[in-house]
Amino acid sequence: MDLKQKNILPMFMSLLLVSTSNVQSGVYDVTSANYGGKANSDITQALSKAWTDACASTSASKIVVPSGTYKFIGATFKGQCKAAIEFQLKDTVQAPEHIKDLPKEDTWVAFERIDGLTLSGGGTFDGQGAIASKQNDCHKNKDCKSKAVNLRFNSVTNSIIRDITTKDSKNFHVNLMGCKNLSVNTDGIHMGRSSGINITDTTIGTGDDCISIGHGTNQPHVTNVKCGPGHGISIGSLGRTEDEEPVSGIFIKNCTITNTDNGVRIKTWPASPAKGTVVSDVHFEDIIMDNVKNPLVSSKVKISDVSFKNIRGSSSGPVGIKLLCSGKLPCENVKPSDIDLTYTGDKGSITSDCKHVKPTINNVAKPLACATSS
Repeated sequence: MDLKQKNILPMFMSLLLVSTSNVQSGVYDVTSANYGGKANSDITQALSKAWTDACASTSASKIVVPSGTYKFIGATFKGQCKAAIEFQLKDTVQAPEHIKDLPKEDTWVAFERIDGLTLSGGGTFDGQGAIASKQNDCHKNKDCKSKAVNLRFNSVTNSIIRDITTKDSKNFHVNLMGCKNLSVNTDGIHMGRSSGINITDTTIGTGDDCISIGHGTNQPHVTNVKCGPGHGISIGSLGRTEDEEPVSGIFIKNCTITNTDNGVRIKTWPASPAKGTVVSDVHFEDIIMDNVKNPLVSSKVKISDVSFKNIRGSSSGPVGIKLLCSGKLPCENVKPSDIDLTYTGDKGSITSDCKHVKPTINNVAKPLACATSS
């Protein structure tokens, strides 16, 4: 009896050490026996369970969705987690086609209250939004019922999103709200009430804004972005309500905008309140426009300290620069410099239109230097 116990004990200790080693490795594969996920099947429960385990880990962990196409109804992955988590999607997850099948009408996949998240792997979040996007009128109806966003990041800090594609979203592709120190490398992005957002080395083709910057946002840096097709890179729409927070410290640099309705713009919600939102310290620099209908546009909110520098390329519309500011809140300290745009259409020659602004102009050809102004 004693001999058998002596033989069994080392074996038991060996198994215990192997088991402990697997846990400490910190890799949570949704297709493992622990979670049971399978390609071409719904992995909602498997992925949710893997997140729960990874979030509880006291050391850095990695959730892996291996190669294959998976169904995913949707979920909100919540912190506070005990250590950093990498979520690695290597292939494709697909949303339900119909909004009624989602857990929330306005959300498919969300990450919330997480510090130290990395979303990576080269995979695709396929929102399958062909049906829902046709019913979306949120660009013109402020009382619209919001459709599902592919990826939401709410109160996410010190995190990185890289090498991820979102496809056929039912609404925005990526929505950032209340985030700090977040680096994004993906496509179709809206942010609001966030600071320290870095969007770099990204290619975006969409039916709306490639990137939109909402109220309460400060110090975002957008660099090396290729935008098109779409509506360009926008600050706004702003002025939807009277209590919006200021927008400041915007840096958009080294971007190429191709075959879009607009280039870079500050835009206002139709019939916005008179007070509007304050926009200041905004810099558009080293931007190439390729067949862009309205390359430089601003509109009726309180705007100050804005520079447009080294903007070059072609305009498919005859008005290359529009600086249309509010009569009650004229734009201040606007500086267009080194602007070189050519008109590719057949409706005369290129020109510019400025209202309620007295810009400081440097090295801008006369037709683009507020040819029509008031």
